[in-house]
Amino acid sequence: MTVLIAGGGISGLVLALSCHQVGIPFQVFESASQMRPLGVGINLQPSAVRELFDLGLEAKLDDVGIPLRDYGLYTKRGLHVWTEPRGRDAGYDWPAYSVHRGRLHMLLYNEVIRRAGPDVIQTGQRVTAFDTVGGKAHLSLTDRAGAQRKVEGAVAIGADGIHSAIRRQMQPLEDAPHWGGAMLWRGTTQAKPFLSGGSMVLIGHDGLRFVTYPISSPAPRTGLATINWICNLQFDPAQKFRKEDYSRAANLADFLPAFEQIKFDWLDAPALIRGADEIFEYPMVDRDPLERWAVGRVTLMGDAAHAAYPVGSNGAGAGITDARKLVAAFLAHGLTPKALDTYEAEMLPVTSKIILMNRTAGPDKILDIVENRCGGQFERIEDVIPHTEMADHAATYKRIAGYGVEQTNNRPPIIAQGARFDPRIEIGQNK
Repeated sequence: MTVLIAGGGISGLVLALSCHQVGIPFQVFESASQMRPLGVGINLQPSAVRELFDLGLEAKLDDVGIPLRDYGLYTKRGLHVWTEPRGRDAGYDWPAYSVHRGRLHMLLYNEVIRRAGPDVIQTGQRVTAFDTVGGKAHLSLTDRAGAQRKVEGAVAIGADGIHSAIRRQMQPLEDAPHWGGAMLWRGTTQAKPFLSGGSMVLIGHDGLRFVTYPISSPAPRTGLATINWICNLQFDPAQKFRKEDYSRAANLADFLPAFEQIKFDWLDAPALIRGADEIFEYPMVDRDPLERWAVGRVTLMGDAAHAAYPVGSNGAGAGITDARKLVAAFLAHGLTPKALDTYEAEMLPVTSKIILMNRTAGPDKILDIVENRCGGQFERIEDVIPHTEMADHAATYKRIAGYGVEQTNNRPPIIAQGARFDPRIEIGQNK
């Protein structure tokens, strides 16, 4: 009566912690031989932070990031278009957070080990296939030496990312991840925070976008914080592109010249770019929505289920929500196909909408409208786009993505405090 979790990323580890929280046995299988703090900055909406608080991680989030206070849009000339508060400043009962992805990942990993013991996570174990026979789920594993074996559980969850082997078996005719031509370069630099000190800003327009925000508090001695930044350029999607890789080193000559102009009295993008110790390059990709995630006693979550373009600050958050919804379904229906169907019925429609919305109408779409209407040059932004139009767009995105203020504050907890798994539920539903 074990939940088999293929993948030890953020989604898989939150699922592990959630299972442990309610007393469900689990086992995580991770292909990497060693967990390392890879990646750069990500953002967590209050809806996701709420779930991490409910897992008892509130006191530890400041160790891996900082609360995000506001979110601003600027033209490539530095003209202000729109700013809105974030987190508690926006009326949420929980903060938004800007965090270092790798440090958050290691926090979750260490917490799983601390709470459940080292044996619940097996590294160097690549999941290659699944089957579901005789009321059991099976995963086929291959270790770093090539040795193969099978493991058995009540259900299996594919949390193995955008190149999920489980999804590939479910969808053998599916194309490679969809690329619309956008390339991203990402890095972190030690620099002084800008604006409120907890600001996230998006500058430019479709085809030339610069995004930056701090992911640490300033050091007391130097006043410098870790500033995350992203450069986004658009290319012909008919071009071939290299397989996405979050750890590929980048070449400054490929993108820095396009961003030399992003230099204002409060922000120097070229200096941030040049000041980075490492810069990573990868194409911005997603996958088309699926009609189903589950096959028998196996289902998908996180990027394996619904990889979307990284706009809207809901990538990691959606995976966190997946984990909590799955465990809520286990509490209601046991470790059964009915639980997987219940989870899918709730999460697949909303994440499918996010995938399609992020391709064409993400929260930064306002910048493209401004660029198209006036070339990014104006005296008064109200002469280009009414404030009500921008506010409506921002509110609509939050509502569809499921993290509006009232949606987040007023809903009951996904997993009730003190809830415990009752194995008799599974027995009853298997009769």
